[in-house]
Amino acid sequence: MKEKIIKYLFLVLGMLFILVSIISIVMTDNLSRSSFNLYPSKYYLLKCEFNIFVLSVWLNSKYSLPLSTIIIYDMARKRKNTILPSFDELIIPTVKALVELGGSGSIEEINNKVYEIANLSDDILQISHGEDGRSEVDYRLAWSRTYLKKFGLIENSARGVWALSKSDIDIKNLNYTEIVRKVREQEKSISKDIQNQEVEQEVTLEVNSSERWKDKLLTVLYNITPSAFERLTQRLLRESGFVQVEVTGKSGDGGIDGKGILRMSGLLSFHVIFQCKRYKGSVSPSQIRDFRGAMQGRADKGLFITTGHFTREAIKEATRDGAPPIDLIDGELLCDKLKELKLGVDIQLIEAVEIKEEWFLKI
Repeated sequence: MKEKIIKYLFLVLGMLFILVSIISIVMTDNLSRSSFNLYPSKYYLLKCEFNIFVLSVWLNSKYSLPLSTIIIYDMARKRKNTILPSFDELIIPTVKALVELGGSGSIEEINNKVYEIANLSDDILQISHGEDGRSEVDYRLAWSRTYLKKFGLIENSARGVWALSKSDIDIKNLNYTEIVRKVREQEKSISKDIQNQEVEQEVTLEVNSSERWKDKLLTVLYNITPSAFERLTQRLLRESGFVQVEVTGKSGDGGIDGKGILRMSGLLSFHVIFQCKRYKGSVSPSQIRDFRGAMQGRADKGLFITTGHFTREAIKEATRDGAPPIDLIDGELLCDKLKELKLGVDIQLIEAVEIKEEWFLKI
């Protein structure tokens, strides 16, 4: 009797420990999503996972509870894999991305390469920063670029292209904690609040200048009718050099919304079938496969336009070897194209006048 009581006591204590471990992982995961400065310890999470694993084995051997313990262990493991990296942990991957891109790249190219290098899951990439729909990872990457720029490792042009300041960077000897420390010590004469404010302003300026107008434009596109969005796509393709552009929009036609012919320099032409969708979320690889199945034998190329974005698997599916190619235009690229063609987007140049008082003092 006494032995049974002890066994049940250990069982209860083991289950309580598993519950506490899971709650701890959930809390630290939520903490990582709420602030870019606060990042849960990976060693702590690994310790929790190890403890859960040991308890799972023990419960399985003692009390034949394989199903429940395996589920608990798998939950903890998956939770650990949804942790967002902090902005400083993205510094080295950003440098590696630029090296692999040949020393320079656009923000989109750099971010996509970092996703690949850091092996970030689609669940992490879909976490938004606030209510503006911006990716939290992209926001933290903006901070990473700002610190690297202040450290002197990278620079950016007015066109939004970022480049390494020198070609012989030794990535193995780079330490992101040292980079952050030196950047924060650069201006010792300035108070800490002012330094943080300046960095915040620089990040906000980069993000806002490239994305605030896009957020507003995408909101407008979300609110127009589906038929209006199809007509906009038709106008966009015509302005881009397509001819014989027709909007079909037939139900049960595999998602095909229209077709057209793209003429290249008056010599070559390609028959293109397109699909246009007003999505706020992501386009999956299954949707790309369905679209490809519908275009088989009917066109040379496919074009998928969305106001949302494509998952990495969807991008891979669109460029899969041996399959008809499908070009992808996500919400950000769509905004850039509308701006380039001046379709519903006006560009205003504002003249700024600055008075240099010190110049007059030298007269």
